[in-house]
Amino acid sequence: MCGIVAAAAGNNIVPVLVEGLKKLEYRGYDSAGLAVIGDGQIERVRSVGRVAELETASADTHSSTGIAHTRWATHGVPSERNAHPHVSGSIAVVHNGIIENYESLRSELSAQGYVFTSDTDTETIAHLVESLLKSEPDLFRAVQQACRRLVGAYAIAVIDHRQPGKVVVSREGSPLLLGLGETGNYAASDASALLQVTRNMVYLENGDIAELTATTLKIERLDSTPVERPVHVSQLSAAAVELGSYSHYMQKEIFEQPEALANTLEIVGGSKSIQPGIFGADAANLLGDVDHVLILACGTSAHSGMTARYWLEAVAGVPCTVEIASEYRYRTSVPNPKQLVVAISQSGETADTLAALRHAKALGQMKTLAICNVPESAIVRESALRFITRAGPEIGVASTKAFTTQLAALFLLTLVMAKVRNHLTAEQESSYIDQLRHLPVAVNKVLALEPDIKQWARRFADKHHALFLGRGRHYPIALEGALKLKEISYIHAEAYPAGELKHGPLALVDAAMPVIAIAPADDLLEKLKSNLQEVRARGGELYVFADANSEIPESEGVHMLRLPEHYGLLSPILHVIPLQLLSYHAALVKGTDVDKPRNLAKSVTVE
Repeated sequence: MCGIVAAAAGNNIVPVLVEGLKKLEYRGYDSAGLAVIGDGQIERVRSVGRVAELETASADTHSSTGIAHTRWATHGVPSERNAHPHVSGSIAVVHNGIIENYESLRSELSAQGYVFTSDTDTETIAHLVESLLKSEPDLFRAVQQACRRLVGAYAIAVIDHRQPGKVVVSREGSPLLLGLGETGNYAASDASALLQVTRNMVYLENGDIAELTATTLKIERLDSTPVERPVHVSQLSAAAVELGSYSHYMQKEIFEQPEALANTLEIVGGSKSIQPGIFGADAANLLGDVDHVLILACGTSAHSGMTARYWLEAVAGVPCTVEIASEYRYRTSVPNPKQLVVAISQSGETADTLAALRHAKALGQMKTLAICNVPESAIVRESALRFITRAGPEIGVASTKAFTTQLAALFLLTLVMAKVRNHLTAEQESSYIDQLRHLPVAVNKVLALEPDIKQWARRFADKHHALFLGRGRHYPIALEGALKLKEISYIHAEAYPAGELKHGPLALVDAAMPVIAIAPADDLLEKLKSNLQEVRARGGELYVFADANSEIPESEGVHMLRLPEHYGLLSPILHVIPLQLLSYHAALVKGTDVDKPRNLAKSVTVE
C-alpha cells in the first residue's frame, strides 16, 4: 500500500518520478506528491486524487534529485495536507507503512517546538530527522539514527536541500528496491516503476539503509555495518506493465491467463512425472514426513488455499487447514513441527501473511513453503521452499491471473504430496499432468464466452445484492466470485455452500436478488439441482455456470451458460474465469473504476 519513487541522477528526474508513480498507482491513489531539490530549497507539489493531476501540477518543475509518493490513507483522511512528501526545515520525507510509536514521538517533538500540520504518522519521521540533523549534520547518519527509534513497518526516502544530489532510503517491513541506471540511481516500492530507466535491481533487506547519488551507492545496516546486496536483472519488460490494446488492466490480466498458466506450468515440461525438486532442492527431504498442511493467506489467496484443501485431502490424503493470516497469529494454536506451512501471496510482501509465517516459524514450524509471484519478495526469502507463479505483473487491484496460477501451483503441490506419500499411481500422475498441460487451451475456450457474459452483466448490474452458490471444491470459487463483484462493482455479494441455503440465506432470496450458481458435472450436481429448485420456488432468478453435460435445462428465471468441457478436479480454475468476466462487465455497466476501486489498494503491506 502506497508507492515510493526516488531518484538522484544527472538529468531532470521529474518525468521519471511521475511515470514511476503511474506504474505504482495500483498501490494507492487517494493523493500523490513529489518533492525535489530546487535552487537551495525544497520544491514540493501535492494533489488529491490521481497521479494525472500531479503530472499537470508539476509540469514546470525540474530537478536532478527528488522523491515522490502515491498514497493509500492510513492516518488521516485523503487531503492535500496529509499527502506526502512531508517537509520539516530543509528536508522532505515519503513513507510507506505504519509507525506504531508515532504518538510518543509526536509528543516528544511537539515539546521541542515542532508544529504538526497533518494527521499522518509520516510527519513524525520528517521532524525527527530534522531534529537529529542539528547534532548530526550528515543526512545518511541522521536518518540512520532516526530509523533506530522507529517502531513498526516502513520504507522511507529522504532528501535535504542543503545536501543536493543525495537521496537516503531505508526499509523495515515495507518493500523497497534500488535501480542502478546509466544516468543515475533510483529507488522504488516495485520494479515496475523503474523499468523505464533500468532493469538492474538491488533488493534491500529489512534493516538496510542506503545512500544514492547519480554515480554512487552505499548500503549499511542500522548498526552501521557495511553490506553489499547482489544486483538482479529484472525479467520484466516495460511492455509487460503497459495496457496495450486493452481498456483496463483487469481485462488485460483476465485474458493473459492462458499464457500465465502456460508459463507457470512450464516447469513440468514434456515430462510424464513430477518431482519434489520443483519446490526446491530440499523438498524431497523436507516433505517426506509431513503429516499436515497449514495454509496461511489473505483475500483471494485464501480462496486458492481453500480450494487446495479439497485437492490435498482427496488426492494426497494429507489433512489440511486454511487460516486467514490476519487471524492466525492472534490466537493460541497447537504447533506441529511436522506440519508444512504454506504462505500464499501475490506480492510476497502481504503484511499479515508475512507476520503469520514468522509466527509459525517462531512456534518451531520450520517446514515452510512460499507460493508467490515475486521471486525476490520477503515471503519467498523467509521460506525454506518456494514456488514462483509466473503470472507476470498484476496491476489491477482485483486479482485474476495471480489466483489461477496459485491454483495451478497448489495442484502441483497436491501431486508432489501424493507422490511422496505413495498415494499416486504412475497412470494417475501422467493423466493429471496431461490435464495441466491442456489447461491453457481449456481456459481460452472459456474466455470465448465473454459476449454472453456481457449480456448477463447488463441484466443485474443495477441490483444491490447478489448471492453466489457452490458446493465442494467450487464453494471457494463462489467466495472468489462474490469478492470480485463487491470489489469492483460495489454490489453487495455473499457466497454460501449451496447446502446452507435452508440455514439462513434463503430468507434473502427474492426476484430482486440474482443468484449465481456454479454447477459443474461432478458428484454433487444432483444435490445442487435441489438447492437451485429451492431458489426458484422463492421467486429467485438464477444465473447458472454449468458444464456442457450438466443437464440443467434453461427456463424462465433460469439462465444458463455452459462451459465447453468438464475438467474434473481442475474445474475450479475454469469456473472462476466467467465469474471474473461477469464482475468486470458489471463494473463497466455501472461505470465504476475497474482497476482502482474505492478504498482498496493492491499490495496490503500494512496490518
